[in-house]
Amino acid sequence: MLNFFQGATPAYKNLTPAQFSAALRQPGAVLLDVRRPDEFAGGHLPGAVNIDVTAPDFAQRVAALDKTKPTYVYCRSGARSANAAGQLTKSGFAHVSNLLGGVLDWPEKLVR
Repeated sequence: MLNFFQGATPAYKNLTPAQFSAALRQPGAVLLDVRRPDEFAGGHLPGAVNIDVTAPDFAQRVAALDKTKPTYVYCRSGARSANAAGQLTKSGFAHVSNLLGGVLDWPEKLVR
């Protein structure tokens, strides 16, 4: 059964910080920070919406987003956002991308 999961390609894209930054420039892109609110308050990417992936109402809150718009997800290191990206694609989001390395690898200035 473990072999079934090996080699499975995620339904979302993993993007380097440079690719992520370039992709965010497209019109209608939704930027989703899935960290805790205290982490978000400490600094986030400009224009980001904060919905904590570990919160019990995560699925309900993201259901209110437009599933047809390109959605870009990030967290601190890329692990929680990969989890969130998987949940989004399973929920019917068409275009989901995850920031590899999270804000730890983000070269641009964060806003508060």
